[in-house]
Amino acid sequence: MESAEFARYALLAVVGVVTIVAVAVFSKRLGVAAPLILVVVGIAASFLPGLESFTVPPEVVLVGLLPPLLYSAAINVPIVDFRRNLNTISALSVLLVIATAFVTGALLFVIFPELNFGAAVALGAVISPTDAVAATSLGKRLGLPPRLVTILEGESLVNDATALVLLRSAIAAAATAVSFWGVVGDFASSVAIAIVVGLAIGFVTVFLRSKLHDPVLDTAISFVTPFIAFIPAEELHASGVLAVVVAGLYAGHNSAKRFGPQARISERLNWRTVQFMLENGVFLLMGLQINGIVRAVKPRVFPLESAFLVGLLMTVVIIVVRFLFVGPLLVWLRRHNEQRARSNLRFGEAIDRIRRMTIQSERLQRRRERAERIYTRRSTDLTSLREEGFGWRGGLILSWSGMRGVVTLAAAQSLPETFPYREQLILIAFTVAIATLLLQGGTLPWVIAATGIRGTDRVADRRELASLVEEMSSAGLQALDNPSIVLPGSEPFDPEVVERVRNDTRLTTEAAWERAENGNGADALAHSPHQQYRALRREVLQAERNALLDARAQGTYASRILDRAQTMLDLEETRIEQLDNPSGS
Repeated sequence: MESAEFARYALLAVVGVVTIVAVAVFSKRLGVAAPLILVVVGIAASFLPGLESFTVPPEVVLVGLLPPLLYSAAINVPIVDFRRNLNTISALSVLLVIATAFVTGALLFVIFPELNFGAAVALGAVISPTDAVAATSLGKRLGLPPRLVTILEGESLVNDATALVLLRSAIAAAATAVSFWGVVGDFASSVAIAIVVGLAIGFVTVFLRSKLHDPVLDTAISFVTPFIAFIPAEELHASGVLAVVVAGLYAGHNSAKRFGPQARISERLNWRTVQFMLENGVFLLMGLQINGIVRAVKPRVFPLESAFLVGLLMTVVIIVVRFLFVGPLLVWLRRHNEQRARSNLRFGEAIDRIRRMTIQSERLQRRRERAERIYTRRSTDLTSLREEGFGWRGGLILSWSGMRGVVTLAAAQSLPETFPYREQLILIAFTVAIATLLLQGGTLPWVIAATGIRGTDRVADRRELASLVEEMSSAGLQALDNPSIVLPGSEPFDPEVVERVRNDTRLTTEAAWERAENGNGADALAHSPHQQYRALRREVLQAERNALLDARAQGTYASRILDRAQTMLDLEETRIEQLDNPSGS
């Protein structure tokens, strides 16, 4: 690459980052999701001189951007919520993708006379997976129920893997004769191998990172983990995307017990930055490629206007298919949960009978305890699903949140050069992605407002946080009463020190409950003892920070000492702010 060309791309990257940040700032004021604005900005920029034929190789998206994008989302998905909604996520990300691919593929097979059925289904697989970035970003800001957000995020994590595996099988079927069971076997083996690889990579990387006590080294391993999972899975002809998702879910679930606090703070901040840049950057890249895609179309093969119309037709079809799928799915889920509740009730009755029995065998005792844990988990799952049920309102939003994104465009550009109408097929895929983003994404806030659906209750969140803090504090206070806790030399702790720790622990619990009980009374809360404590503590921290800045300006302390003091202040200030914002928003 020549220096002039390199400078051009470097300048484009800088302008892109500045554009992403500027759009993110103004999108909050406009009430429009940033990805929608970035697509429009990209389309406008694609007509500027020098950008008329701008294209991004599909490998850059599918291999370079997609793995870290999915991993950054996967590590933040609560595994408990993912497991509770696994039926819904699996149906949307597997069955709906397959159904959409074959329905749209059948229509394309009729429209394009020279396109065989395998090639038609390949494009159907391209336009089948949703990109829930715009939906979830809007949903979180507008207050969608957490369960609905989890389903949308889980669907977007898994359906890319389904679509790409189906795309690969369809391309193979278009080139050679492949049996139906051969495609099914290839799909099953691809998923199974990907899950095994993802779990193995997740286990190894989590183990290695747990042995590192340097957040910088830990973050470095974290950044390469998605590629470590993706590459071997692809080499084994499995789904690298699914392997990345599995590794991310495993790492996110085990971070609380395997990583140190500094590592978790660093990872959370660093991956949030990466996720922000990638999620928004890919939509800007989508818009930038429109001019080049249109220019590549050969009107003599198939008219440009007709390709646009086919893209709009496919948009209508995939929306209709999603609505027709989600309705029966909700009915089935309701009946399935009722059946699970009856089954769990019988399970609980059996456990009660066992509890009344006298068990002498340790093996049977362990089996009973395991059964009780399973019963408790099932009961908790059913209670959570019942309390977070979203009914027809959630079903409507779920049906309307079917936007397509950059994976659709990148997958279309990966179609073999030998495919008939290849340029037209890419344009159709692009039309579907842009139309769903602007139509569904642009109107989603109105749909959410029209349904009147409500998300989390901040007061309830504060009470739940206080209850959890009290439970944690009780366990901590019991640890202080343990006579086996002694200093390394078997000497007991000073009673004054023990009482000081006990008071600090109680203070945290009291502050949490005070915030929960007075959450709606701002004036009363402002003058409460613990709020006064936090306000006074902030004044102290600000004075300490000013002293730190003065010491840094005077150069009286070494830089490494100043950095450590800065970290201590940051952690203390973060701890105080957590009780004021239990929802994390």
